[in-house]
Amino acid sequence: MTPELLSDVRTALPSGRLITSDEGDGEAHILWLSDGPTTADLWVRLHVEHTHTGLWPLLLDPSDPHDDKFGPWGTGEFFPERMSSPDAHSPAELLEHWWKDYTAVDEDDMLSPDDRLAVTAPFGQLWPGFTPSPPPAADPEATAADLAQRFVAGQPHSRLGLVAAGSGAHALTAVGWDGPTNYDNDTAKFSAVVADWERRFAARVVVVGPAALHLSIASPPTTTEDALLVAAEHFAFCPDNVWQGHRPYTLAAYADRIVGCRDWHFWWD
Repeated sequence: MTPELLSDVRTALPSGRLITSDEGDGEAHILWLSDGPTTADLWVRLHVEHTHTGLWPLLLDPSDPHDDKFGPWGTGEFFPERMSSPDAHSPAELLEHWWKDYTAVDEDDMLSPDDRLAVTAPFGQLWPGFTPSPPPAADPEATAADLAQRFVAGQPHSRLGLVAAGSGAHALTAVGWDGPTNYDNDTAKFSAVVADWERRFAARVVVVGPAALHLSIASPPTTTEDALLVAAEHFAFCPDNVWQGHRPYTLAAYADRIVGCRDWHFWWD
């Protein structure tokens, strides 16, 4: 991120500043952050401009909405120096590996082996594989704009971030976001999966919080059968969506909730 890149922005930006990583050398500006709350309309205009500027806009949520420093973003608590490249990872291999880890039955598990396998029924420990790509259902950019409007309406304290990246998936790694660090501290792996969802489901990265991620989805699963396969991918990507989501804590119940859903929200404990 350089001041020169910001000069390519055609839309007038509000007051803001360039942020360096807390663990970096203090010279590399990783993020441009607005000084105050943003509007969804501004996010939408900058999203449209992305192909010209090379800057991906993010709606950023803080750890604490009452924190004047707007941590972790305003305090540089992100870690691009730790990350590998998303292009170095296979989404299929990552999801299958994570699935096997999270469905393994442990002697010290609070659940019995049967109850543990019931969470991911009907698949149990068997990785079901990728969901077939659904046909295009809506305009991806309009779907992203709709999510931005709804999110800012509900979270008016959110600010605008700009990251030099070719896509939203790559922006997560470029900024050094570490939301899933309790499960894996290399964000590039999660970026690789999100990039695959950008291709298969017309996903767009819209909102990022300290441990949360919101994607707009223009081509969601439309049948229970496909939604169950997508739910398996979500469980491998972010098991807390099922383990700590809404009752009942099962893959099948989660799948019912994402049929036709155009907003995928992930949260890692």
